[in-house]
Amino acid sequence: MLRKLTLTLAILALATLPAAAATYSIDKGHSEVSFQIRHLVGKVRGQFDDYNGKIVMDAKPEASSVEFTIQAKTVNTFVPDRDNHLRSADFFDVEKFPTITFKSSSIKKTGDNAYAVTGTLTMHGVSKEITLPVTFNGTVKDPWGNTKAGFSAETTLNRKDYGIVWNKTLDAGSLLLGEDVQVIINLETKLEG
Repeated sequence: MLRKLTLTLAILALATLPAAAATYSIDKGHSEVSFQIRHLVGKVRGQFDDYNGKIVMDAKPEASSVEFTIQAKTVNTFVPDRDNHLRSADFFDVEKFPTITFKSSSIKKTGDNAYAVTGTLTMHGVSKEITLPVTFNGTVKDPWGNTKAGFSAETTLNRKDYGIVWNKTLDAGSLLLGEDVQVIINLETKLEG
């Protein structure tokens, strides 16, 4: 009887442990990292074409983590002359600062499928702590049996905070470019292993 009770308690203890953490890698073919900035009286959109990262999901959000790296030279606004200017020392200075990175330091649940992901964003040689509002879009099995998880985030960054200050003053005294950059991230990820 005592042995049976001990075995039952051991099984119950194991059942209450959190599930093992799951690591997801980014499916670039179904993801986007894009941005938008004011230009004169309109807005210009662009994206980065090469990036990678991993998301470790744990039953406890505080045990989860995010690491993300963007290759700065892959900035793409679909205008080659403008893209070359963005790669120059006036903007991303990709020869000196080839990557843009984010590494989480804490993750907190803020609502249904909503999380505050705090971490260090390093861009143009400047590192700053930011908090991204992230929506978890759920998981699903694709037609080939792979487990996919979706995440999306939007935030606004001031480019001057990262030493990207180039601008031109127009005849009327206004500036060619805005300071605030809207960043949009939509990720479809695949369970590793």
